[in-house]
Amino acid sequence: MNIQEYFARISYNESHQDADLQTLTVIFQHHIQAIPFENLSMHCGETIELDLQSIYNKIVRKKRGGWCLESNYLLFWALQELGYDICILGGSSYEPAKKTYTAEINHILLKVVIKGNSYIVDAAFGGAYQAWQPLMLISGKDQAQIPGIFRFMEDNGTWYFEKVKRKHYIPEQQSVPFTDTPELGNIRKIYTFTLQPRHINDFQELNTYLQVSPDTILRKKSICSLQTTEGLYALVGWTFTEMKYNYMEDMDLLQVTTLTDEEVEKTLKDKFSIVLESKLVP
Repeated sequence: MNIQEYFARISYNESHQDADLQTLTVIFQHHIQAIPFENLSMHCGETIELDLQSIYNKIVRKKRGGWCLESNYLLFWALQELGYDICILGGSSYEPAKKTYTAEINHILLKVVIKGNSYIVDAAFGGAYQAWQPLMLISGKDQAQIPGIFRFMEDNGTWYFEKVKRKHYIPEQQSVPFTDTPELGNIRKIYTFTLQPRHINDFQELNTYLQVSPDTILRKKSICSLQTTEGLYALVGWTFTEMKYNYMEDMDLLQVTTLTDEEVEKTLKDKFSIVLESKLVP
């Protein structure tokens, strides 16, 4: 494993002399625009191994993406190599349909400390809830980014992560593919977490469970999403969505297309630079 090879994978060729916030932000942005959030292995009959070498080979050498356990663990390794003060945290994501957070931890995120300030770095939540920059870990402060306004709320040692939703502009009023149940207000809860440091081995059972449990969204749907310079691409099953952030004042442009099996393969290659070794069953 080689940090230069990782930099080539994310097209990063700037200085990384200093483990500062500016360098972290640029590496982070390159990572989310090069490495898709995807669970395609599960829908290709491949097993996802939660060890660094396997993840490195898959994402860096085979030019694939990965889900949170893979993508954030790879980023953890890279930032550690560069000398950042970093640790792994565990999160429980919000389930809009059930209006509650999952009882068990089902997400991995990173905390980086720079000059005494803590930042949450999460390169793998995917879709429209992916932050584009590290977020300062501070309760109640609105942090505006291109994808929208993010904030953390802390209550008795538990942190809640949320985003202010924007309206969607859909040409020809196609139906919106995101299955969010309408909630009161315009806040979208994302996940909750504590600051208890975790080890990657704490997630081994989760890694297995997510691949075999028929109930999880990851088993039910093949998902691939990638942040672009303007918004994001998302392929869920046969539905391809292109989003442009803030296309009009406080409104995102959403274009939705239903693909054929042949187009799915072509879209993965053209939009996500992914060529699969095994047959995908969307």
